[in-house]
Amino acid sequence: MNQLIDFLQQHDIEYKAGEPMKAHTTFKIGGAADVMITVRSVDELRLATAACRENNIPVMILGKGSNLLVSDDGIEGAVIALDGDFKEITVDGDTITCGTGVSLSKLCTVALENGLSGLEFAYGIPGTVGGAVYMNAGAYGGETKDVCFEATYLSPDGKTGVCSAGELDFSYRHSIFKTNSNIILFAKYKLTPDSKDAIKARMDDYMNRRRTKQPLEYPSAGSVFKRPKGAFAGTLIEQCGLKGKKVGGAQVSEKHAGFIINAGNATCDDVMNLVKLVQDTVRDETGYFLECEIIRTGRQRWNL
Repeated sequence: MNQLIDFLQQHDIEYKAGEPMKAHTTFKIGGAADVMITVRSVDELRLATAACRENNIPVMILGKGSNLLVSDDGIEGAVIALDGDFKEITVDGDTITCGTGVSLSKLCTVALENGLSGLEFAYGIPGTVGGAVYMNAGAYGGETKDVCFEATYLSPDGKTGVCSAGELDFSYRHSIFKTNSNIILFAKYKLTPDSKDAIKARMDDYMNRRRTKQPLEYPSAGSVFKRPKGAFAGTLIEQCGLKGKKVGGAQVSEKHAGFIINAGNATCDDVMNLVKLVQDTVRDETGYFLECEIIRTGRQRWNL
């Protein structure tokens, strides 16, 4: 790790040692990362990841931490945050190109300002473009695959490449990037011209639905479980009488049973124990197994 720190200092790349991850996740849970690196260009990212490989240091790319549960023991290795060029947006006709560090809310706002429709479903999803492409984020009948037609990436050997729509392998909460080690750099969206009033009305409608039905007033990682075939996770959990169920500071939301919230100083272990309780109860009472949608990371390996 000392050699990596020396390298970052020599190349004037920003870093923080021992950065608490609870400050960088929407769950407000997680111990410290060994080092957090902030890169502002593809060249800085290439240098930082190469240095990590040379020193056998694991790397994790961080967006807004909105779908992430971090161990109380923190994260081994380097967490890399994307800034600078990765937060730029350009509009050319009905096409938007943006860095994967751009927040979805910002992307949706830019689309609105330019009278471009197709991203309304993403308004209010508290993640970044990178996370949305990585997991084909979706809501209210829309998905990233409907509008994203190209993604530029950095491969482990430091080369850049481009995935076209067909190569992105989008499916429910899945993209090609879940099966390789490439880092998503930029994404392109093909949208449809529409009146700003109509676009804003849809965005406001979706946001009002979120505020009404989701526990946005509490720290969480959004929907915890994937939608099982032929059912809805939240409905199954509610049917099993688990709304409001608590383990330590973690609680199944009384507002939406598909959410687990940090009701007060919850630990990673609290959340994981509650997740297992929900999974076991739903499986025993309904026959459905609820697969986790949130990503769990840390110094230990988990198999929930």
